[in-house]
Parts: sequence; C-alpha cells; structure tokens
Amino acid sequence: MDALLDAFYQFLLLERGLSRNTVAAYASDLMKFQLYLKGKGIKDVQVVTTKDIENFLYTLAQQGLSARSRARALTAVKTFFRFLIYNGRLDKNPASLVEAPRFGQKLPQVLSLEEVERLLTAPDISTPKGLRDKAMLELLYATGVRVSELVQLRLNQVNLEVGYVLIVGKGEKERFVPIGRKAQEALEIYLQKGRPHLLKNKTSPYLFLGYKGQPLTRQGFWEIIKRYALAAGIAKPISPHTLRHSFATHLLQRGADLRSVQTMLGHASVITTQIYTHITKEHLKKSYVKFHPRAK
Repeated sequence: MDALLDAFYQFLLLERGLSRNTVAAYASDLMKFQLYLKGKGIKDVQVVTTKDIENFLYTLAQQGLSARSRARALTAVKTFFRFLIYNGRLDKNPASLVEAPRFGQKLPQVLSLEEVERLLTAPDISTPKGLRDKAMLELLYATGVRVSELVQLRLNQVNLEVGYVLIVGKGEKERFVPIGRKAQEALEIYLQKGRPHLLKNKTSPYLFLGYKGQPLTRQGFWEIIKRYALAAGIAKPISPHTLRHSFATHLLQRGADLRSVQTMLGHASVITTQIYTHITKEHLKKSYVKFHPRAK
C-alpha cells in the first residue's frame, strides 16, 4: 500500500498540479486510514470494503474529529480509490457509495433587542463622526444591507421622503428596501449637520464619508462597529453582518413572511434565507421552556 500511496501523491503533485500543502493534507488523512486498516489486519487495498471505510469514519468520530474533518478525510480516501480505478489497480470502488458526514449549518450570531438598542445609542451624536456612525448603524439595522452595500451607497440612492434606499447588490442586481422612522431621522440629521463637516469643502457622490471626505471603507466600518460594541458592553463577537442577521431574525420573529425578508436581504434563493427560521425556532423553544408551567 505504501507504494500505491507514493504513486498517488506524485500524481497529485505532477498531474493534478496540487500544492505541496494540499498533498500533505491528503497524506495526513490517508495515513490515518492506512493505520486504521493495519489495525484491522488489512494490508491489501483489494480487500477493502465499503463497510471498512464507514467504520474508519466512525472511529474518527469516536476520536473527537469534527464532521468537517471527517468529510475531508473521506474526500482523500475517495480520491485515492478513484486513482486506483483509473490506473487499473482496482475494478470496483468501495468508497463510491459512502456518504459524507453531515455537519450542521452554523447559525449566525444575533443580537437581542436590548443589545441592538445599546449599540445604536453608543455613538456620540455631538460630533460629525458620531452623527455619521449613528446613521450608519441605524440604516444597517433598518435595512439589513451588506457592509459593502452600505459603504458604497450614494446620495441619489436614498429617498427620505418616500422612505426607501435603492441597493445595488451582488451581480449589480438592484432592490428597494424600506427605511424605518428611526433610521430616517438619523440620516436627516447626519445629512444636515454631519456630512457637510466631513466633506471638508469637497464634493462626493457617496453618502457616508471618512477621512478627508473619502468614502468610508468596509474595514473602516468594521473597526467602528467593534468599537461601539465594546462601548455598549456587548461581549459576544460582532461584525457588520451581525446587524444584518439581527435584522432578518427580528423581522421573522414578529411575523414577517420569508419571501419578503429574502427580497430585502437580496438573497437569490429563499433557501439561503431559511437559516433564520432555525434561529426563530430556537427562540420559540427557549420561550416555551422558560414560560410554560410544565416545560421543565
């Protein structure tokens, strides 16, 4: 088996053109597989069965490897056996019917209503930058836009009279998203009292401005939101996307339909939006356990 593995690694390097780091990752997983087979007295790949591979994955799980790591190991094993088939070393692939371990979708971090309130009131609105930051945070939570969409907003994309923003999202796709009253008020004050000071006698089509009147960057706003989260005493990890997640979750918790939330978020498929229904279900379950007299 050692000779076959060596030939496989050469194939990955020379014919597939994979990097040495990638090949090393394959080698690490296949070394585990080889050791498992030796422990079972199996020295010839010709006698490896589908059950052997499934038991190998089960052993990895017992050792504490995550589903993602086990799936990676299975990929290495499957690629190795496909190589053996391709080179005429095997007639049947025992790995072809083995299903990859399922790993649950990681639920996004969401702020509570009280945490959102603390974050949105953290900026010092007596300064031009504080007015800008207040308007950005309010708009982010009010619309659920991506941070890249937020910092690229232009003045002509905002209609405060009607109460909406025109968002240019991925693939240059446009969507209209409503703005709530709180965000409208914060934007109006920023446009009147904050933005003119940040322009520094220049002109700019962008709504939110940073140093020397230039449009604010994604990285710049990332630092801003982390600073305000610290000031607001929010201990959980936070990023601009946290407010996007909170926007969607809070809407669904209050009865908004999934399709409307999908449209506002700019998701191409409703399947992407459905992750937030898992969060709302968890919210309902916790509420049930907390308040139902016979839940515990």
